[in-house]
Amino acid sequence: MDPTELLNTLGQKYSPDILRSADEPKSAQELSDELDVPVTTSYRRVETLTDLGLLEDDEDDPSFGETGQSKTLYQRNVSEIVIRFEGQEIEIESKDREVADQSLASVWDDLSRSVGGDD
Repeated sequence: MDPTELLNTLGQKYSPDILRSADEPKSAQELSDELDVPVTTSYRRVETLTDLGLLEDDEDDPSFGETGQSKTLYQRNVSEIVIRFEGQEIEIESKDREVADQSLASVWDDLSRSVGGDD
């Protein structure tokens, strides 16, 4: 990750807000509505943040909006970004977002079996 590009991107209006809000999968339109960001700006910021690896897209598993059109969902890919200035150098460290090993459906199945006594 290029430190200068990362700093420029994080310094753009709305980029930090989009990252904070994308803790759950959301479309660029949903982020625009929630944060009161112009929709074209939301799409541009989401694209830049995705290119940098700070957001991940769900293009392989799109959801469908009210009109039946598929929409790509985006979620923050990092939980922490640390920027260090060492003399003339900039050092960036990011911590990936933790992903649950079990899907919600799987957890629900396990709970249902233990409550229902199907062991």
